[in-house]
Amino acid sequence: MKRILGLVMVMGLGGALIVMAQEVKVGQVQIVDLGKGVNLEMVLIPIGKFNIGDMRVDLEVTISKPYYLGKYEVTQEQWEALIGNNPSPNKGAKLPVTKVSWEDCQDFIKKLNAKTDGGYRLPTEAEWEFACRAGTTTPYWFGQKITPKDANYAKFEPVEVGSYKPNAFGLFDTHGNAWEWCQDWWAQYPSGSVIDPDGPITGQYRALRGGSFVNIIGSKARSYDRARLTPNYREYTCGFRLAKTP
Repeated sequence: MKRILGLVMVMGLGGALIVMAQEVKVGQVQIVDLGKGVNLEMVLIPIGKFNIGDMRVDLEVTISKPYYLGKYEVTQEQWEALIGNNPSPNKGAKLPVTKVSWEDCQDFIKKLNAKTDGGYRLPTEAEWEFACRAGTTTPYWFGQKITPKDANYAKFEPVEVGSYKPNAFGLFDTHGNAWEWCQDWWAQYPSGSVIDPDGPITGQYRALRGGSFVNIIGSKARSYDRARLTPNYREYTCGFRLAKTP
């Protein structure tokens, strides 16, 4: 297991930090206490290189710095702990929060950063796909094909996060369940090679990844599949997963 220098901490919203280790291990889980028994779990993702998109895209991406990514999609109980309401049409504490816009996600992140040591954000598309693939080159981290046993798609309602097997990085539900907002403005990929890309400076649409519970065919949930919406649009299939800079 790879290691980087740093600290693994359990953080309460009151600001108290409990040091758990003197060395951060890739795959290590960071736990954030949101209060009232609600926790947020973040997994450390390693550096690496991969070819983003499908076979038609000629773009090699280098992820040069480790980062944390949510072990699960943000849940309704986590959203309620910070925002105080629940916009999701399908209610359930452990279901992913949905019908949130990109701008709504920024409000959640702003409040989370104000109550913790900060650094939380949405993942870039490159970070999201790299973490979803978890070292694989197939359309799904589990292989060439998808079945209803692998992920939540074509079921027309979300399921509790963690209902399916995790990938090699320990992440759940990267295929299906809810579309996940990314930080980037949506744009066509360039060719060549890039380091830590974060998309164009401006745009009309923000990018989403992962597919959702309403996609009739699982091909919409491949590691490289993309969607786009205006940042103020609230779609009932859309949620998000947090990233964090160590």
